[in-house]
Amino acid sequence: MSGGADDLAERFLAMLAAERGAAANTLAAYRRDLEAAREVLGDVANATPEALEGLGGAWSGLAASSLARRCSALRQFYGFLIDEGLRKDDPSGALPKGRVRRPLPRLLSHDEVERFLAQADEEAVSERSDAVRLLALLELLYGSGLRATELVSLPVTAVPRDAPFLHITGKGGQQRMVPVSTRSRAVLSRWLALRKGTSRFLFPSSGASGHLTRVRLFQLLRALAGRAGLDPERVSPHVLRHAFATHLLEGGADLRVLQMLLGHADIATTQIYTHVDSARLVELVNSRHPLAKGQM
Repeated sequence: MSGGADDLAERFLAMLAAERGAAANTLAAYRRDLEAAREVLGDVANATPEALEGLGGAWSGLAASSLARRCSALRQFYGFLIDEGLRKDDPSGALPKGRVRRPLPRLLSHDEVERFLAQADEEAVSERSDAVRLLALLELLYGSGLRATELVSLPVTAVPRDAPFLHITGKGGQQRMVPVSTRSRAVLSRWLALRKGTSRFLFPSSGASGHLTRVRLFQLLRALAGRAGLDPERVSPHVLRHAFATHLLEGGADLRVLQMLLGHADIATTQIYTHVDSARLVELVNSRHPLAKGQM
């Protein structure tokens, strides 16, 4: 954007950061979406409903999810302009329509996770630092449900010595405490004994960030999956986080507790993310509802 439009976009992004705690990646995505709209509309802030209707044709080659994201960014931008008294009407009703169902993440079964962990355990028996590090990473992904970014950037200070919790800084700088199992704590102790250097990060690296990267984590997990006899294409940090959530929910975890553990701002995200087999939900109603089996 240019001139005043550029200033409005930056004010909008500043509002998202200050009032909603939007993360840097989110702000960058919104900036790209507004720039894409500018390429079609010119003056985005003063675009007419008729101009917005034309976005459907201009963006016809986009995936449905990308189109939905751009339209969401524009709706929020126009809402900001109205709140600031910079525009009286809301033209966003003319944006391209189309509901997008969020695809459910791929899921590993209990048996597959056990095979995965067993392979990592077996390799870590050697006490090689790389093998113990990988076991610690896997334990925290599946045992605590951390996001990949949260995991690789964990500072050493996030691991308290005498409390079974990790102190996590999640999206938008939100703080939360995540329980760590006895098993995971034991593996972390092994890793800390092997870890060298004075880096502030739990999983240090010589790269520019100073810590293990998400890409490298992804590569390590896929290589381990292959050695465990699993399809590497089905494995990622996100899949393990989803397995953590789904397996906890299947075990009877409360949805609100799960929302807190995952660091979701909206419980609707947790409901989508922690999909449970519909057959199990039917069985749950049939076995637990007061009217089940003819009871009153």
